[in-house]
Amino acid sequence: MNSSYFIKSNPQAIFFDFDGVVLESSNIKTEAFVELFNHLSPAHQKAIHNYHVNNMGVSRYKKFEWIYKELLNEDLSQEQSNALGEGFSKIVYEKILQAAFVPGVQKLLDWAKKNTYNFVASGTPETELRRVVNDRELGQYFKEVLGSPKSKEEIVNEMISKYDLDRSRCWFIGDATTDYKAAKETDLNFVARNSADFTDFWSTKENIIVLDDLSELLNG
Repeated sequence: MNSSYFIKSNPQAIFFDFDGVVLESSNIKTEAFVELFNHLSPAHQKAIHNYHVNNMGVSRYKKFEWIYKELLNEDLSQEQSNALGEGFSKIVYEKILQAAFVPGVQKLLDWAKKNTYNFVASGTPETELRRVVNDRELGQYFKEVLGSPKSKEEIVNEMISKYDLDRSRCWFIGDATTDYKAAKETDLNFVARNSADFTDFWSTKENIIVLDDLSELLNG
C-alpha cells in the first residue's frame, strides 16, 4: 500500500504505539530486560532477549511470568513480579527521557494535532506511560494516553465507542507484531514503522504501509 493512501483516506483518528513509534525507546527496553536478569546464564539471557523482541508490545509482567515458568521452572509471586516491574522502570525511565524521536513523528504529530483524534495505545503500564508523556511534554498531542493492564485491542475498541469513530478512517501505527495483531482484530488500517528486527515480517503482509520516516504519511 502506498503511503499516499493515508491522506486520501481522510483519517479521523490515529492510535500510536509508543516505544519505537513516538520515541526510539524499543532498544532501551530490550537491553533493560537482559540487564534485569543479568544474574542468569548467557543462554537464558539470549532466550529472554529473543522472547522480548518477538513479543514487543506485550506487558512486561506477562514476560516475567513466561521467564519464570518456561525458563526457570519457578512460581512467580505477586511480590516478586512487582519488584521486577519496579526494577525495570528504574533502568529504563531516565534513558527514555533522553530518547530521540522516531524519524518524522514530530512532523506527523504536529499535523495530527490539528486534524485527527490521537491516542497512545501501549503495552507499557499506564501510570508509567503517562508520566513519560507528561515529562516529555507530549500530552498536547493526544486525546488519551492508555496502556496496560488493558490490551491494545481493548483500548482501541473503547476509544472507537467513546468517540464514535469510523474504523475505516482510523489508523494504528506500530512497530511490532502485537501492533499489527491489534489493528487486524479491531479492523483498523495499519502503518508499520520499519526496523531491522521486523523488516522480513512486514514484507509478508499485504495492505499495510511500511515506512522508515513517518512524515512520509503526509505526502498526499
